[in-house]
Amino acid sequence: MQHYFVWDANPILFSFGPFHIYWYGLLFATAILVGLEFMKRVYRIEGKDESSIEPLFLYAVVGIVVGARLAHCFFYDPDYYMAHPMKIFAVWEGGLASHGGGAGVLIGLYYGCKKYKVDFMWLIDRFVIPTALFGFFVRMGNFMNSEILGKPTDVPWAIIFARVDNLPRHPAQLYEGFSYLIIFFILLYVYKNYINKVKKGFMLGLFLVLIFTVRFVVEFVKVRQADYSLGIDLTTGQLLSIPFLIAGVILLIRSRKK
Repeated sequence: MQHYFVWDANPILFSFGPFHIYWYGLLFATAILVGLEFMKRVYRIEGKDESSIEPLFLYAVVGIVVGARLAHCFFYDPDYYMAHPMKIFAVWEGGLASHGGGAGVLIGLYYGCKKYKVDFMWLIDRFVIPTALFGFFVRMGNFMNSEILGKPTDVPWAIIFARVDNLPRHPAQLYEGFSYLIIFFILLYVYKNYINKVKKGFMLGLFLVLIFTVRFVVEFVKVRQADYSLGIDLTTGQLLSIPFLIAGVILLIRSRKK
C-alpha cells in the first residue's frame, strides 16, 4: 500500500489571547517587506530618487488587495457576493484571486507613477521581479492553510491534507509556488545581465508569459475554485490567464521589433 505524506499544519502561527497571527498573514507581510527592500536596492543601484518608492509601493499593495478581492468575489463566487454585497469588504474571511491582484497592481502603479512622475514601464519592468517572489510566498501561505487544493491522485509525491479529507492530492500550491520561485531567479538573472540590452516592456512580457503559463498548466490538476460550471473543459483560472498570456506575447514581440 502506498504511503503518502500527511499535512496537518495549524494555519495559526501563535496567539495572544483572542488575537491570532496566521502563517498566511505573516508570509503575505514578509513578501511585501522583501519586495519593498528589493525595489529600494534597485533604485539605489540605478541612481533613482528613493523618495517615491514607499508611496508607490502603497499604491501597489492597495491595488493588489482590492483587485484580488474583487476578482475573487465576481469571478469565483458571484452569486454569493451579489446576494451579500457587504461581505465583499470582509477580506479577513479569505478570498483573494491572483488574476485580480495582477490587474490591480498594474492599475495602482499606473496612477501612482502619474502622481510621482515616474516612468511606468521602467518601474514595472523591475517590479515584476519581486512580484514573482510575492507569488511564491502567497502560495506557501495557501499551503499552510491547506487551501487551493489539487485533485485526488496516486502519484508518489501526493499529499494528504488532513484538515480537508483523507485523499492523496496533487500539492498544487507547491507546484505553483516553486515555479514562481524559479521564475523569480530567471527574471533576476535577466535583470542583472541584460536589462540595458532589452527594450522597455520586455521584462513585463516575460513575466506575464512565464507566470500565466504556469498558472494555466497547474489549473489542470487543481480542484475547480469557482462555484459554478462554465460548461467547457477550461477553468475560470485558465480563462482569466489567457488575456495576460496574450498581453505578454504582444509585449515580447513589440520589444523585439523595437
